[in-house]
Amino acid sequence: MGESMKGLTRSHRCTEVTEAMIGQTVTVMGWVQKRRDLGKLIFVDLRDRSGILQVVFDSQTLPKDLFIKAESIRSEYVLAVCGKVASRGPEGINPNRITGTIEIHVEEFRILSEAETPPFEVMENSGVKDDLRLKYRYLDLRRPDLQKNLMTRHQVTALTREFLNQEGFLEIETPMLTKSTPEGARDYLVPSRIHPGHFYALPQSPQLFKQLLMVSGFDRYYQIVKCFRDEDLRADRQPEFTQIDMELSFVEIEDIMDINERLLYKLFKEVMGVEISLPIPRMTYQEAMDRFGSDKPDVRFGMELVDISEIVKESEFGVFKNAVKNGGSVRGINGKGCGNFPRRQIDSLGDFAKDFGAKGLAWLVVEEDGSYRSPIAKFFSEDMLAQVVDAMKGEPGDLLLFCADEKDIVYDVLGNLRLELAKRLELTKQDEYQFLWVTEFPLLEWSKEQERYVAKHHPFTMPMEEDLSLLDTEPHKVRAKAYDMVLNGVEIGGGSIRIHQRDIQEKMFKVLGFTKEEAYKRFGFLLNAFQYGTPPHGGLAYGLDRIVMLMTGAESIRDVIAFPKVKDATCLMTEAPGTVEGKQLKELHIAPVAQEE
Repeated sequence: MGESMKGLTRSHRCTEVTEAMIGQTVTVMGWVQKRRDLGKLIFVDLRDRSGILQVVFDSQTLPKDLFIKAESIRSEYVLAVCGKVASRGPEGINPNRITGTIEIHVEEFRILSEAETPPFEVMENSGVKDDLRLKYRYLDLRRPDLQKNLMTRHQVTALTREFLNQEGFLEIETPMLTKSTPEGARDYLVPSRIHPGHFYALPQSPQLFKQLLMVSGFDRYYQIVKCFRDEDLRADRQPEFTQIDMELSFVEIEDIMDINERLLYKLFKEVMGVEISLPIPRMTYQEAMDRFGSDKPDVRFGMELVDISEIVKESEFGVFKNAVKNGGSVRGINGKGCGNFPRRQIDSLGDFAKDFGAKGLAWLVVEEDGSYRSPIAKFFSEDMLAQVVDAMKGEPGDLLLFCADEKDIVYDVLGNLRLELAKRLELTKQDEYQFLWVTEFPLLEWSKEQERYVAKHHPFTMPMEEDLSLLDTEPHKVRAKAYDMVLNGVEIGGGSIRIHQRDIQEKMFKVLGFTKEEAYKRFGFLLNAFQYGTPPHGGLAYGLDRIVMLMTGAESIRDVIAFPKVKDATCLMTEAPGTVEGKQLKELHIAPVAQEE
């Protein structure tokens, strides 16, 4: 059983005790990390969120009953300890610890709470299985590395608020129970008890509300806000996630970029001690796709895509020839110095490429004597091979990898292949931060599934003025006033200038295949608001979880969220989602449908 604190008041956290306090009496409280019993002396490492401090129970100075009580202390017991700060002496110093030169000689203590033996040891970077860690998340969160991650997250949000407040933004909350607008990912729905058969949706983003706040004249809004998407999960996805959301009036792209570059500069300087060089480079969507095969390119290394379609379109190799003839393309990347890869490793790259839709992966090695080794060399003249190698800047020892298919597949395959090669060759450093704006995204993309155009970002994105006339004739060519912020190949934020004219917004809905009635049924409140004087406006939203993940070097966003879900959107600790009583369902007018086996 635990005791109460009985008048003991904590004076310091563990690592707030310093050498300057030797001889002073302090009171610290925390968990037992480790206990060493040397008979007449018991050493305990006491841990709180600040770190670890050694406390010493001495049988020579402690009353007998207190020393006997000290002998019962075990790992994860919660203690309140009062005593004098003392030097450890040269032989006792622990150089790996902030408090490694001092200890507390205990004069009085309480066992505030006893603990069962935990299912795993609470320590940094433990190799414990994720499922066990997440089941006992409250123990997992005692680990110093996870606590540091969440402290970093706190620092990022605190600094963001401070910066945006100084820039004239107002923090305004928007509703969590909203109307379902099925454009984009699947909504989480909440049944209404008072309106049978009607449902609220949890917001995927505060998009419409923040635009309405601009109509309302608030000028600059921000919110650090939970958003929800009922979609299949990946390592960097959660059903609920947090956005740093902002919207500004009377601005163009330059204004939004300027504010956000200064925000990121502040965050990385104050949290990481890293100075971002401003302005952040920009690249159009098309250039990013052509050079890196991705709209969120990792520009920390080269290995850029090279288009060799023109060189090989008349070759005897049917795969290349037909790809070009059918409107596709042939592109390659140069794996510098990978010519010594064994055949099985090259084949494994081919298997990797197939996961992204490639039918196969052609390759060519430039040998040390300048000759070529490749299963497809026989289909090309010496001159054509030389042109290909020259275009790819191939040198002795290089491995050239090629994909021929529809453009989108070629981009996807080679874009992912260059990332995989960079991983195998360890070309990227974790403490290197390369930011990039990607601009001029396509406004629309064709959905084979729905047989119509869908918005690449969302339906409220403004087309570039010079492309407006193409909306009626060639919608696929229209570029958007949209921009993404990319860091080390991860999209950490995205935004756009919004449509603020009602006629353009109505035209946009028409291109997306909505009748006027459908558009007003879904978004009438926004279209109606646009009748009453709307300022030009735009905004941006960051994924807070992703930013903190990259800052802390965490493997997954789960390591920077206090209580995350797992891949199937369940919480292993609380066992959510769970069943509910029939009475609750009846009140909500819901009858569950039996699942077929």
